[in-house]
Amino acid sequence: MKAVYISEYGDAENLELREIEKPSILRSNDVLVNVKAAALNRADIVQRKGFYPAPKGFPERVLGLEFAGMITEVGDGVKKFKVGDRVFGITAGGGQAEFVLTQDEQIARIPPNLNYTEAAAIPEAFMTAYDAVWTQGKLETGEKLLIHAVGSGVGLAALQIAKAKGNDVIGTSRTRDKLLKCEQFGLNHGIDTGKAADLSRVVSDLTNGAGADVILDLVGAAYFESNLQSLALKGRLILVGLVAGRKSDFDLGIALMKRLKIIGTALRGRTAEEKAEVTANFVSAVLPLIEAGTIVPNIDKIFLAENVIEAHKHLESNESFGKVVLEF
Repeated sequence: MKAVYISEYGDAENLELREIEKPSILRSNDVLVNVKAAALNRADIVQRKGFYPAPKGFPERVLGLEFAGMITEVGDGVKKFKVGDRVFGITAGGGQAEFVLTQDEQIARIPPNLNYTEAAAIPEAFMTAYDAVWTQGKLETGEKLLIHAVGSGVGLAALQIAKAKGNDVIGTSRTRDKLLKCEQFGLNHGIDTGKAADLSRVVSDLTNGAGADVILDLVGAAYFESNLQSLALKGRLILVGLVAGRKSDFDLGIALMKRLKIIGTALRGRTAEEKAEVTANFVSAVLPLIEAGTIVPNIDKIFLAENVIEAHKHLESNESFGKVVLEF
């Protein structure tokens, strides 16, 4: 089978579409999926550069954390799915290939209103967003959500879910154009971080001094101190991204005084049982909104798999709004 392969760690030019061995059913709950489309993530770029190795048991040089396709084979213990079912899901690696081996508890049926390319833009972004903001951050009705990098795949997913649930959302971006596009998804307030001299002051003004109840930080250390200042009493800071650094000095007294919760999270390294729980929560809480058309896939640009180098360069340019998808 063909797969997006890292011939040498480093630049995007080191990627190629290479013939590798097709995976085989090994366990009773295994499912083999013929991948039709797979989306890119920032993690793919970091892995390509050699700084984000795949967990044990997953291919080191084949990229891909999410996929959409058709089941071609199932283990003898699989009861919920059958050959021919259209499914999508997350994986810890190997998703950007013509076939991916996964487990039945880590996939979901693609709604009839989505094609494979649209479906591929959903799993990683929406599962990450729901797990971070609602399962861990416990955002409640009436509370305010602040999303850093709101125009990213996870940012847009969190924005859409929050608006569907009736929450007010503040979003930040370094690009004014992305903030304007997010208004079409219901963004209440956009903050251009290139022009905001004091981010926490702006958040305070927008919330009448109360602050944000939950902050979804997809950026990293650059915003950490202002995040603490921007949180409301008993606020929750959910750390997901590190593109703006991984180390920060901050005043512990703020966290104590406000009784804050600081939570770090990532999907990739979780156990199969934990990923099954994330998938089940997504199916229960988010999938019905997708089926109803309340939530839609956020696709920026589509590339053929053989053009993966161009796809990586586009994602690295920071010009994308939503997901970049590869078609097989």
